[in-house]
Amino acid sequence: MTTERAGRVLLPVVVSVLALVSACSSGDSGAADAASPPAPVPVVYAPTANATDVAPRSPVSVSVPDGRLAGVALTPTGGGKAVDGTLSPDGKRWTASGPLALATTYTWSGTATAADGRTNPLGGTLRTIVPKKQIEATLNIGDGRTVGVAAPVEVQFDGHVSDRAAAEKALKVDTSKPTEGSWAWLPDQDGGSRVHWRPKEYWDPGTKVTVTADMLGVDLGDGGFGREDVSSHFTIGRSQIVKADVNSFRMVVIRDGKPVMDVPASYGIDADPNRTTRSGIHVVSEKFTDKRMVSRQYDYDVVEQWAVRMSNNGEFIHANPKSAAAQGTSNVTHGCVNLSLPDAKTYYDSAMYGDPVEVTGTPIQLSPRDGDIYDWAVPWSTWKAQSAL
Repeated sequence: MTTERAGRVLLPVVVSVLALVSACSSGDSGAADAASPPAPVPVVYAPTANATDVAPRSPVSVSVPDGRLAGVALTPTGGGKAVDGTLSPDGKRWTASGPLALATTYTWSGTATAADGRTNPLGGTLRTIVPKKQIEATLNIGDGRTVGVAAPVEVQFDGHVSDRAAAEKALKVDTSKPTEGSWAWLPDQDGGSRVHWRPKEYWDPGTKVTVTADMLGVDLGDGGFGREDVSSHFTIGRSQIVKADVNSFRMVVIRDGKPVMDVPASYGIDADPNRTTRSGIHVVSEKFTDKRMVSRQYDYDVVEQWAVRMSNNGEFIHANPKSAAAQGTSNVTHGCVNLSLPDAKTYYDSAMYGDPVEVTGTPIQLSPRDGDIYDWAVPWSTWKAQSAL
């Protein structure tokens, strides 16, 4: 009797304990599931998130293979304008549309949303190359200018360019009319390298020219990188060519194939090589209503009017009343082309940067010794050979 009563009492107790254990176990599993965070939305950064030493022209993008992006921005960490970019039509990829700046940290922002509705913010940074030195390029012809038919395109760097091929690949000349031309590297000057582009023949009047130098981030060698992109749009004007035959004692101006001036002139004296006007194609580079001219060697310090520079060795076309008696009969100057005051003023008013001045009849040729624009004194085959490409 006692044994039966004990059995009846123990049985429900055991069952209750099992039920309690079962209930506790079920409750713990549910709490664990509720605390687990959702899996992050897969995001692909290119370059990888938190990348460093990124070249400014490297492809930069962010994408969500199975989802969409919203509000994407890549912004300089210290503040500044966000990088321009475009979102693909399906919303899965954002791509930067321009180069990044050198030595700059950028931060990603925006939202990635998966197909099942999960979301998470974009994050991470991107750091571009910090170069040892940044090299700037400048163009000689500014936007909107009109220039003569012999005008060269000049790119001047403010530092030495070791990798000329890399630099030249970043340069481009587009023309509205088919124009054969070539780049040529000339000796460094003004603290840096320089490269010129000229056509094989004079420019065709009316040609529209666009020059682009996409130098930002270009590795120029020896730790130097291009600082920024530069460009210019300009037009080739009318054709005006000076025919300067020193033995004729006259200067003829041909505009668009027709003579518009034929005036008495005096050129450099042949007896002194230092005073001989150089033969060859000169290029008008600048002009002055009044120009001080000084020579210690020949002991003069004068101001001449209506002076048009045609080379950097001191050769000008200018007025000189003191040589009026020789103009049209003999050559007595120190290398310049002397005209009367009225003739010099007329020519001055018509001249523009890039006009050619073709000097003939002297035994000394224009050469690199005569200044920075001696481009047309170089034979075409030699000029092309001076290209790095």
